[in-house]
Amino acid sequence: MGIFTKKDKDTLDKGLEKTKRGFFEKLSRSITGKSKIDADVLDSLEEALITADVGVDTTLKIIERIEKRAARDKYVGTGELNTILREETASLLTANQKNENEAPFDFTKKPYIVMVVGVNGVGKTTTIGKLAAQLKQEGKTVLLGAADTFRAAAIDQLTVWSARAGVDIVKQKMGADPASVAFDTVSSAVANHTDVALIDTAGRLHNKVNLMNELTKIRNVMRKVIPDAPHEVLLALDGSTGQNAFQQAEAFTKATDVTALAITKLDGTAKGGVVLGIADKFNIPVKFIGVGEGINDLQVFDARAFVETLFG
Repeated sequence: MGIFTKKDKDTLDKGLEKTKRGFFEKLSRSITGKSKIDADVLDSLEEALITADVGVDTTLKIIERIEKRAARDKYVGTGELNTILREETASLLTANQKNENEAPFDFTKKPYIVMVVGVNGVGKTTTIGKLAAQLKQEGKTVLLGAADTFRAAAIDQLTVWSARAGVDIVKQKMGADPASVAFDTVSSAVANHTDVALIDTAGRLHNKVNLMNELTKIRNVMRKVIPDAPHEVLLALDGSTGQNAFQQAEAFTKATDVTALAITKLDGTAKGGVVLGIADKFNIPVKFIGVGEGINDLQVFDARAFVETLFG
């Protein structure tokens, strides 16, 4: 069973355990002995959400929704708080996700070109490798492009993942022109009728605007082969960095046309609420989340399942 069909709730539960435990420990202390949702309860909920790195703006939206709900349903008490929290957060989150039942990739476009961006250390190359492995499990043909030519380690790491996943890779030597690697990857994907090409890019520091221009160059070179390439620009963010992930998302969305997000390392942090905040603030679909070290621990993001697990 592959990435687009597998629903592993146990893995999701385990991956969000730290965030969930921290959130409910903080919230439960404040509502013990209270029977109704009042200003104190809402203040405590607000603090718990912000501590989970949901972000101030998104937290205030959630609080406002709950406040209106409590005012409308006059007999709502703290016993119903979890249910209301799940319903209102899911409603807010799914508004920014496209069709929930839509596959993350459009396989009617062949080859489907994905350019993966993000700073060093966020799990970008690992995300590419896990995606490749799971796509291969589903019977798709996959080609990797090692366009992060600034670090030999990046090329080596992607080469290891290509062997592990059993997929081909296009690479050149360290220091080669990244756009040249991207061009060769797309050309090879077209020639070999490949289903999906996943192209790694250098882990730019998000405050180096001049380096971001390289992403535009790579995209323009791809379009010499496929006019509408890339079909997806997937930004990888490290969920454990909390507010820094917001800053990276802001920088990359200004530098290039980011169309989807992959948020990694949620299993090692109590800041899993960052997924909610980023999805809400940037109005960009979260397509993948990383909730563990294993290949199959990269999951397609299901907004309702995520909220149900986080606040369940």
